Amino acid sequence: MNELTQWIYDYSGMSHSIQYKLLSTLILFVLIFSARRLVIRILHRNIEDIRSRYTWQKIISYSSYLIFIFAVSPIWISEFQTIGTFLGLLTAGLAIALKDPIGNLFAWVYIIIKKPFEIGDRVQIGTIEGDVADIGFFEFTLLEIKNWVKADQSTGRIVHVPNGLLFNQAVMNYHQGLDLIWHEIPIIITFESNWKKAKEVLVEIEQDKLLKYISDVELKLKKARKAYFVSYTVLDPTVYTQIKDQGVSLTMRYLCPPKKRRDLEQEVIEEILTRFSLHDDIELAYPTTRFYSATSG
Repeated sequence: MNELTQWIYDYSGMSHSIQYKLLSTLILFVLIFSARRLVIRILHRNIEDIRSRYTWQKIISYSSYLIFIFAVSPIWISEFQTIGTFLGLLTAGLAIALKDPIGNLFAWVYIIIKKPFEIGDRVQIGTIEGDVADIGFFEFTLLEIKNWVKADQSTGRIVHVPNGLLFNQAVMNYHQGLDLIWHEIPIIITFESNWKKAKEVLVEIEQDKLLKYISDVELKLKKARKAYFVSYTVLDPTVYTQIKDQGVSLTMRYLCPPKKRRDLEQEVIEEILTRFSLHDDIELAYPTTRFYSATSG
């Protein structure tokens, strides 16, 4: 790098002035970030996996920033020594004026080290929910879900969230821990129905349709317990019984992958409707009004 700056000096005949330093910095910027762009272009042509390509792109981008900082530091070090007092005052002023951007930058460091979420995770921060699509120095990007769209499906909007929001909002991650979430489907049948048979049918549906999604749940639980206090003892699907005003409530409770919640619910509901239709003594309940007429004696 010293050879490059000496070449610029010899070629231009400029003294070690501010203009010379600015020109050197500009040339280094063009060289480093042109090389970064070329490497990323080659990366996109040779890596098909989206996650791997994104990870390498981020590594190359962060590395280029560090290389640029280390490259220009020797050029400006003498200026820093001569205007140290001015820079101290300037830094103090910027710290006040740029409080939020600086907080966002420290939050980025927190995200990289602590990893409250990673690319592809489904998270909720305040009222915002979505899948993490990008993590930058000052903000992270979500592919929004819910809002006016029912269940856990995308709205099509991209939400840019300041990193600093992590310091004053709870972060709910759907994937950390077991990488599974609990879901419940309440089914209400009439009081006249054979509720024991209905419960058996629901348990059979859980066994047939849902167990395949938690085949490795014990391994996931063992891994989760290394990082968190996870005290689950019952992980198999189950059905709970309650009395409601309009009938007997049978609630299916099971673990499922976060991004398959709606699809699995639809599959289970359709299977319930199909199997219940085979039994004359099982009938779904719905709000009704009964009228009684008094007869004369």
